[in-house]
Amino acid sequence: MLSLKRYGWLCVVGAEVAYAACLAGGYLPFRTARGVELHHAIFETLPGFVWGSAGSYLLGALYLFAGAWAFAAYMVWMHNSSIVQK
Repeated sequence: MLSLKRYGWLCVVGAEVAYAACLAGGYLPFRTARGVELHHAIFETLPGFVWGSAGSYLLGALYLFAGAWAFAAYMVWMHNSSIVQK
């Protein structure tokens, strides 16, 4: 049986690390101008996200936290319900 608390926090940590890496990648100059524009536009699909705003970064982290926790809850439920023996 998977523990929601443990699996949930592992998913949250993984999502937040990936989010931070993607945000940092938006500032690296190895892309073309059009690539940077696309990268920024993808982040701006998050409601309330404005590139370069600390509040937006925290809001995005909150969105990722909620999404990762929902994903973890679903995966734990699917796993635990599939191993129940009748």
